[in-house]
Amino acid sequence: MRAVGPRPVETPVRPAPLGRYGLAVAITVFAILSQYFVPQTVPGALVLYGNLPGDVFVVYGIPVIAFALLVGGAPLRDWARRMGLATHEGLRWYGLLSLLALLVVLVLLLVYEAVDPSAVGLLNRPNPALEQARGDPWFFVGFSFVVGAFEETIFRGWIFGYWRDRPGTWIAPAIGSSVLFAFVHMYYATTYGAAAPLIFPSLFFLGLAFAATYRYSGGNLVVVALLHGAHDAFAFLTVVSASFLVVGTLLSYGLILVGGLVALALYVSTPRRALAPI
Repeated sequence: MRAVGPRPVETPVRPAPLGRYGLAVAITVFAILSQYFVPQTVPGALVLYGNLPGDVFVVYGIPVIAFALLVGGAPLRDWARRMGLATHEGLRWYGLLSLLALLVVLVLLLVYEAVDPSAVGLLNRPNPALEQARGDPWFFVGFSFVVGAFEETIFRGWIFGYWRDRPGTWIAPAIGSSVLFAFVHMYYATTYGAAAPLIFPSLFFLGLAFAATYRYSGGNLVVVALLHGAHDAFAFLTVVSASFLVVGTLLSYGLILVGGLVALALYVSTPRRALAPI
């Protein structure tokens, strides 16, 4: 009979220096925001920014290269582990925090109606991301999952995941990375103006849901990337045709409902369930 000894103790991963992490974050923010001002100030940059491969390289490729060189792959090491755990954690957090985001937006709408009802009308302006997809919406439905994989690797894997091997609470890094995730979607501010605060809570809580999933699943990125991709893909479905407007809307709210039901089922079955990280 084979002797069973103690499980080997994993060697703690030494995180990259904070200065290198900060530089990678700064490069990432600049690269993403550069699409809003570089083409306007440097006309020659349109060669790079004026096409999808160039945009993808600047917005996602440069951050990936920066983090890979400056921080390394340690925060991504468990990217595909514990798929079952990550699936129910992802649905749970996505459902709960999406419902909370809807509640926050509803409260803000009531405040706007009382203070400045005309600002709410700004939400009727076309969504720039959806307008871009009208020429080939099915491409963007599929491309949503590519974007989801890039953004989750960068924001949850590296920007939030950097802190997994450091002592202390996870809440502050989760909030910080979620605020940053919402902030870089600047086209909502330039499009909706005074009504933009009605958009950003949903982005913040979406980032927070994915950060919580990463944390409680022990570092899984596959599930959050798929949830992120589905979230965006359902929105792009609404511009395929009038019938798909209904389909996309039902799928969007259906995923939230499923997540909420998963959260309720987990709470009812194990009301004192420990939420310690794996």
